[in-house]
Parts: sequence; structure tokens; C-alpha cells
Amino acid sequence: MTDLQLYHNPRCSKSRSALQLLEERGLTPSIVRYLETPPDAEQLQELLRKLGLGPRQLLRSGEEEYQQLNLANPALTDAQLIEAMAKHPKLIERPILIVGDRAVVGRPPEKILEILP
Repeated sequence: MTDLQLYHNPRCSKSRSALQLLEERGLTPSIVRYLETPPDAEQLQELLRKLGLGPRQLLRSGEEEYQQLNLANPALTDAQLIEAMAKHPKLIERPILIVGDRAVVGRPPEKILEILP
């Protein structure tokens, strides 16, 4: 089986549900507690590539930091948005399951099942 990696926030109900869905199938992903060990800009670029998303699509626009940093500003570059997520990992949407060279945001949590081998 391909390695599974879950960007996980144990305080998030969607993240906990995604982990439970995997465990119910006998799968044990490696857990990335991204709030404790945030990805750097390069890792985020790779993650976005696997997701097939742009940085804005991975931002949690409801977070206080989103407002404080004025991230809705359309003049901000992708690099600036990625740097904001690297510095403020709360801004990163969750959960994210990585399977090999593919990834998916688990919103709703059942979406993670779409990329399981």
C-alpha cells in the first residue's frame, strides 16, 4: 500500500472524522500536526501541486489572521499567500490526505476516500 500522510488538527472535527474513516478501513496514515510543525513555503508549493489548487483555494478565509493580514487583497501574489500560510499555519485548510503524488482536502471528510488506492 502507498504511504498515506494526513495533515491533521486533532481539535478539528472534520480532521478527526477523516482520520476515523481511514482507521475504519484498517489504514494508518502518518500524521502531520501542521500547527506544531508547519510546512515551509517549498513544502506548501509541493502540496499545492499535489492538490492541483492555487494558494487562495487552500486558505481558511474565516480565520482572524486572514482578516488581519488582508489576504483577500487580489494584488497579493501566490508567493505572498504561501508565505502567509507558512508563517500562520492556522490559515491552511484541513484535513489534507496525501497518497503518493496526489492529495485532497477532506471537506467533507469523505472526499479523502476518492484518492485511496
